[in-house]
Amino acid sequence: MFRRAVALFAWAYTVWVLLTWTRTFEQLATGLVAAALTAAVCAPLGPVAPPWALLRPARLAGAARLVGFAAVRIVKANLSLSRRIWSPSLPLRPGMVVVPTELRSDGGVTAVALISSLIVDNQIVDLDRSRAELQYHAVWIDSTEPDANRAVINGPLEARLRPFAD
Repeated sequence: MFRRAVALFAWAYTVWVLLTWTRTFEQLATGLVAAALTAAVCAPLGPVAPPWALLRPARLAGAARLVGFAAVRIVKANLSLSRRIWSPSLPLRPGMVVVPTELRSDGGVTAVALISSLIVDNQIVDLDRSRAELQYHAVWIDSTEPDANRAVINGPLEARLRPFAD
């Protein structure tokens, strides 16, 4: 239980520092108190991956590849959308698609939803846990086939997340 609380404290304090981005004594002290309270309240809820687990070489390399993959997809999607906005003659084929997911853990599904929604082509709308399906609003739909859409939307991301998620 103590290790879990320490891990939660480390995550909470890191998030506090990143979100506030202020290094005054008062701000850091407030963050320490908020992180300690968060850790104390959340520790009994279940296991948590400690932030230092990212320092293992294989995991660190995988995380770097994931960040690189997402960054490239984000830039490409933003450029594509910008082109469509500035060239009204380019068609849009928006709509809703339902795609299967192979990830089952809460963390894995959450990561797929959050990271794929950073890529402006597709925004997560809903999750059906019992059927292992994600619903997206897509800017451009090539196919109505769920597996074909999975190969474009969440499949490549899930392949990179699998070592971390399950």
